Amino acid sequence: MSSEWNEMSVAIDNFLAYLQAERAYSLHTVRAYRSDLTHLREFASARNATAVQELTLDLLRDWVWLGSQSGLSRATLSRRSAAARSFTAWLVTTETLATDPGVRLRSPKPGRPLPRVINRSQMHDLFASLTLRATSADPAALRDLAIIELLYASALRVSELVGLDLSDVDFDRLTVRVTGKGAKERVVPFGVPAQTALVDYLRQARPALTDPTLPTAALFIGARRTRLGVRSVYRLVAGLVSDLPGNGPAGPHALRHTAATHLLDGGADLRAVQELLGHASLGTTQIYTHVSAERLKQSYLTAHPRA
Repeated sequence: MSSEWNEMSVAIDNFLAYLQAERAYSLHTVRAYRSDLTHLREFASARNATAVQELTLDLLRDWVWLGSQSGLSRATLSRRSAAARSFTAWLVTTETLATDPGVRLRSPKPGRPLPRVINRSQMHDLFASLTLRATSADPAALRDLAIIELLYASALRVSELVGLDLSDVDFDRLTVRVTGKGAKERVVPFGVPAQTALVDYLRQARPALTDPTLPTAALFIGARRTRLGVRSVYRLVAGLVSDLPGNGPAGPHALRHTAATHLLDGGADLRAVQELLGHASLGTTQIYTHVSAERLKQSYLTAHPRA
């Protein structure tokens, strides 16, 4: 085994390349892993451990403990531990290490706060406001209405929304083809209000937003006349929902949470919602049943005379 391969920074680079090329991890996830593992390398180097063979369970535990003493959240500590475990497991798989020092590494489980859920009345008012703006025929207002309609109708992740191309939308079947986590494709439905908003956007707004000299297949166009970015969608949604009552993040995921909860409240099958959301595990989807149960509990405590 060459000394170059054993040098930890090179091993980290090779591991990250593997995650992106072989495991189809998103750029966001790879960046997070790079940040965590770079910090681990610096921590190890300060303790005179510069080769992966010098990684031990005690060193990894000390690294996580230092993070906890620095005030890192349980979610961040959990992610760091996961990054380290994945890295050491890969080192064993590639026969760089004979045994896995990270297999017994544990971290505090992250808390799981209930996601923000917008009630039906609030969603009605939100759409009424967007529709009123769109009557001005302002291209951006027509686009924004189509974005919110589709996010709520199909419970899309923001990355899935901005990655959509024109060819991904099937207006005959009222479905959209999205590429989710791990480069997995799925086809999800949308309703007539979203169809109407999308048709209006494509006919009246998209041509005005697109630079004819720079043709693009992107469905949604941003201020720079290119594919709309994630940050723009975050700003749009946050501006609409941050002042509404409720806890939890006010970004695009609030609409995804809301759509899933409304579906379950309306009697949708849990596995059907799992498929719609693109969750690999049913357990991930079950948080929405907890959301519905908590809302029921709050209603009960508020309304029942003997609660």
